[in-house]
Amino acid sequence: MNASCRNWYPHVTVAAVVMDQGRLLLIEESIEGNLVLNQPAGHLEPGESLIEAVVRETLEESGWTIRPTDLIGIYQWKDDDQSNFIRFAFAAEPLSHDPTRALDQGIVRTLWMTPTELQATSARHRSREVWRAVADYLIGIRQPLDMLHYRS
Repeated sequence: MNASCRNWYPHVTVAAVVMDQGRLLLIEESIEGNLVLNQPAGHLEPGESLIEAVVRETLEESGWTIRPTDLIGIYQWKDDDQSNFIRFAFAAEPLSHDPTRALDQGIVRTLWMTPTELQATSARHRSREVWRAVADYLIGIRQPLDMLHYRS
């Protein structure tokens, strides 16, 4: 192993692509003074599975309880500041909503948009992977959740 590999710690994140009646669940959040659009998403926390993380993040950021149904894809990229990310995007069904739930800091609001509306706002996406996961979802890319294995 070379020295540069020893210090490589990618950010592992999850994202939920939730579609209901032709609309996608999105969040609008403030990042460094800019309002950006994203799926409910966030970092994997110590001791939790990827499935637990996407359910938790969606609830914390949108107030929606979801049921993940499939893995859409795994996306890896390097951000402008050279941070490395590995993002697991899941298809999910909405189960219930708690409109009184306080949302995570920085979340301005949740909204539902059609894929066309989302695509038209690409300049406001938090990353290119926002649309990429939706595009993959729309063409039917799905992997079964039982391909993910977790052992605590």
